[in-house]
Amino acid sequence: MIEKHPHPLLASLNFDNSFIRELPADPEPLNYRRQVLGACYSKVQPTPVSQPQVVASAWEVVKLLDLPPTACDSEAFAHIFAGNALAEGMETYATCYGGHQFGSWAGQLGDGRAINLGEVVNQAGERWTLQLKGAGPTPYSRTADGLAVLRSSVREFLCSEAMFHLGVPTTRALSLVLTGDTVIRDMFYDGNPKAELGAVVCRVAPSFTRFGSFQIFAARGDLTVLKQLVDYTIRTDFPHLGAPSPAVYLQWYEEVCRRTAAMIVHWQRVGFVHGVMNTDNMSILGLTIDYGPYGWLEGFDLNWTPNTTDAADRRYRFGNQPAIAFWNLGQLANAIFPLLDSEDIAPLQAALNTYQQTFANGWQAMMASKLGLERFNPDSDYELCTELLTILQSVETDMTLFFRHLADLDSQAGPADDAQLMSPLLAAYYLPEHITPDYQARLGAWLKAYLGRVRTDAVPDELRRQRMNAVNPKYVLRNYLAQLAIDQAEQGDFSKVNELLELLRHPYDEQPDKEAFAAKRPDWARQRAGCSMLSCSS
Repeated sequence: MIEKHPHPLLASLNFDNSFIRELPADPEPLNYRRQVLGACYSKVQPTPVSQPQVVASAWEVVKLLDLPPTACDSEAFAHIFAGNALAEGMETYATCYGGHQFGSWAGQLGDGRAINLGEVVNQAGERWTLQLKGAGPTPYSRTADGLAVLRSSVREFLCSEAMFHLGVPTTRALSLVLTGDTVIRDMFYDGNPKAELGAVVCRVAPSFTRFGSFQIFAARGDLTVLKQLVDYTIRTDFPHLGAPSPAVYLQWYEEVCRRTAAMIVHWQRVGFVHGVMNTDNMSILGLTIDYGPYGWLEGFDLNWTPNTTDAADRRYRFGNQPAIAFWNLGQLANAIFPLLDSEDIAPLQAALNTYQQTFANGWQAMMASKLGLERFNPDSDYELCTELLTILQSVETDMTLFFRHLADLDSQAGPADDAQLMSPLLAAYYLPEHITPDYQARLGAWLKAYLGRVRTDAVPDELRRQRMNAVNPKYVLRNYLAQLAIDQAEQGDFSKVNELLELLRHPYDEQPDKEAFAAKRPDWARQRAGCSMLSCSS
C-alpha cells in the first residue's frame, strides 16, 4: 500500500475527485487483468519504482496547479510523480473504455498503463485531472506490463507542451521522471527485445474521457451506466449546456463535433499527424490526446503516416485525418443514440453534419491565414489552395519552412522570372536537383497568381508577414530533434530535453541563437528509427 506524503510543497494541491465520487466503481479490489463490467473505473495504485529522478517539468503547468516553482526540485515531487507516494487528497484509479482500432471494434481497452491521481481544482476554479502514464499494470493492461520507456515518454512530454504553445487543443504535461528501472521492449516488432530505461509522464487535462468511454457501455447494452457517464460529463465538463436531458445530449454531441473539427483544423495547419486515431484516442473535449507514434510533416505529403502499424493501409495518413475524425464521431453518435428517446436519427445526423461544416469553414479560414489573406474568397482561393497542395507534393518540400518563407515574398516587387520568384523558398527543398524547368514554371505561375491575390487585399507586406508568422510556426518538434533529445537523455544528459522545451514555448518567434533547430531534416535522419516512422511498442 502506497502511503500518503504530506509534503508542505504539495499541500496547495486541492483535490476534488468527483469522477470516482459520482460514478460506479469496479467492486473487485485486486489488480489483475479482467473484463470490468458495470463500472467506469477500477481503484488501483501505481507500481513503486527504485530510483525516481526528475528529467524535466513544465513550469507553466506547475503554476496551473497552484504549486510553488520549487516543488519540482523536491524529493517528494519525484517520488509522487513516479508513483512511489501519494500527496494528500490523491485517490488513484484507472478508467474503463473500449474503442474501434483501425476501424474494427476492439472491445474493452481501458487505462492499460495510465493511472489517475485525482482531480485538482485550482484557485481559478479550473478542474485538472492528473494522470501518470507508465505507472504500472491495471485491470485493463491485457497482456502488457503497464510501463513506459524513456524514448516514448520524452516524445509525449515535449509534444504535449509544444502543441499547447502552437495553439493546438491538447492535454498538457507536468513532469517527466526516470524510474531507475528498465523495461523490456521490442521496438521494431522483429523478435529482438531489449532493456530500455523506464520513465513516467504526468499528464494533465480537464478530463481524459474518450469517445470509447461511452462506446464500451453502449456495446454492452449497459444503458444505465452509459447515461450516468453522459450526465456526469455534461454536468462537469459542459455545465453551460444546462441540466442533462435528451435535448441537451444533442447539444452536447454537436459541441463535441465542433470542438473536434477545430482540433483537426489545427493539426492540418501545423502539419501534425497523430498516427493512431482510434476512437479510444479521441478526447470528448476536442483535445489532442495520447501521443504515441505521432509525427510532423517534413516533406509535405498528404499520404504520410508516422505509424509502422498503419504503413500498409495508411488509414491515419495526414490527408485522411479530417475524414477519420468524422467517422469516429459517427461511432460516438451510435453509442449515445439509445439515450435520445427517439427512433429518429435525423437530429443526430444534423448534429454530426456540423462537424463537416465547421471543418470546412475552419479549413478555409486557416488556409487564408497561412497565406496571409484577409479572408477566404471561394471564387479564387479554392483553386489557389488546391494548386499549391498539388505543387508541394510534386517535389519533396518542407511544409514548415515553405509557409514560413512564403511570408518573405515582396508583393510590390517588379517583374521577376520564375527562378527569382522562388529563390526565397529554396531552403524548403530537400532535393533541389529535382526542381525541373516544368516544376519551376508551374510554381512560378502559382507565385504570380498568389502575389496578385495578395495585392487585391492591399495589406502592407510587413503586416501580412506578421500575420503569417503568427500562424506558420518557425519551430516544431521535428522527429529528429526529439530523437536527439532522447539519445542524450538515455546517456544521462537531460539538457536537450529542457532546451527543446524552452525553444518550443515560443514556436512563432525568431530566436536568433536557435536557428539550427529551424533547419529541415538532415539526410542522416531520413530513415533512422525514431526520425521517420515509429511503432506503438512503448
